[in-house]
Amino acid sequence: MDFVDPAPKNFADSVSPPPLPMLVTGIAGVPGYNAFHYFRDLYGDQVIGIRQSSMWPLSGDGIVACDAEDAASVARLWDQYRFRSLLSFGGCCRLKSCEMNVEMAHRVNVVGAENMILQAARHDARVIHLSVDLVFAGRDGGGYDEEDATDPVTVYGAKMAEAEQVVLTQRPDACVLRISLPMGISFNEHAGAIDWIASRFKQNKPATLFTDELRTPTYTDCMNRLFADLLEKPLAGLYHAGGPRRLTLYQIGQIVNRIGGYDPDLLNGCLRVEAGPMPPRAGDVTMNSSKLEQDLGYCPFDPWPLDDRWLPEGEDWHYDRSCGFIGSEEKIQSLLYQNPANPGLVPPNRNQVWGEKRFI
Repeated sequence: MDFVDPAPKNFADSVSPPPLPMLVTGIAGVPGYNAFHYFRDLYGDQVIGIRQSSMWPLSGDGIVACDAEDAASVARLWDQYRFRSLLSFGGCCRLKSCEMNVEMAHRVNVVGAENMILQAARHDARVIHLSVDLVFAGRDGGGYDEEDATDPVTVYGAKMAEAEQVVLTQRPDACVLRISLPMGISFNEHAGAIDWIASRFKQNKPATLFTDELRTPTYTDCMNRLFADLLEKPLAGLYHAGGPRRLTLYQIGQIVNRIGGYDPDLLNGCLRVEAGPMPPRAGDVTMNSSKLEQDLGYCPFDPWPLDDRWLPEGEDWHYDRSCGFIGSEEKIQSLLYQNPANPGLVPPNRNQVWGEKRFI
C-alpha cells in the first residue's frame, strides 16, 4: 500500500507532519483512543488504530482488529501498511486481572510490546511507548525521577517495567514516557479515571477512592500535542511525563463529583490498608517530569484541572454548592475531559465509533 505525506489540517501547533503512515496501538485505552482520533483527524487514512480482536464493539474507519501478542498477525499488519511511526500504547491495566493471571499480564503487556517494537525496528519506524507511574511502589513525598529504581507492588507495574526494558533494548532511539492518569474521554464510558468515577455517580452508586494514593494526572489534549512534538523532534530514552498537580484519588473523585453536579454522599474515602490486599495499591507515585521539560525546552502539561478554584480544600469540599456554579455532564466535558486552554480541540464523539452498544 502506497502512502504520501499530506499537509496537516488545522494543526494548531504548526508542527510538521510525522513520518507516515502511523500505527496507534491500545485504542481501547484512554491515551490510545484520544491519540488515534487526534492524529486521524489530522492525517486521515494514513493513521491506523488497532484493538484486540475480542473488543468487537470498538469499530470504525481506520480501526483494525489485531492481537499484539500474535507475532504473525503483527508482522502481516506491518507488511501491509509499512508504518513509519508507532504510538505503542497497548496493554492491560486492570490491576486485579493482572494479579490473578500473571501469564496474561506478561503476554499482553510484555510480549505485545516486544512484537510491535521488533516490527518497528525492522521498518525503521519512529517509536513513542507509554509506560506508567505504577512501576513504583510509592513513598513519602513521591517525586520520583528517572534515576529511581523501580519497585512495583503490582504484577501490572512489574510487567510495564519489563516492557520498558524490552523497548529500549530493541529500539534504543525510542522515547519511553511514564505517564500517570490520562484525563480524557474513553470509548465505552467506563475506562479511565473520569469515566469510571462519573459512571458510578450517574448510576446513583457509591465510589470509594483512596486518600493516600497520589498521582500526577494530565489532560489528553496536552499528551496529544506532546506526542506530535516528539514525532517531529524525537527524544530518545526514558522520561517521566506527569502533570504539575499532585492529587489523591479521593480528590479526583471530589472534583468529578462537584463539577458533574452529582450527589456528594456517593463519594467515600478510605486508606489503602482499609481496602484489603487484592489488588495491591501503590502510595505516592507522583513524578518529577523536569527532565522532559528541560529537554523539550518548554512545559508540555497544563495542570489538571486547569483552574485553581477546582482544587479541593478539605475532605468535605465537594459538598459546597454555594458558589453559584451548577455542575453538569457538560461541565465535565468542557473542564475535565477537555483542557479549557485549548477550546478548539474537541474530544472524539464515542457514538461515531461504536454506535448504540454500551458495556455494563
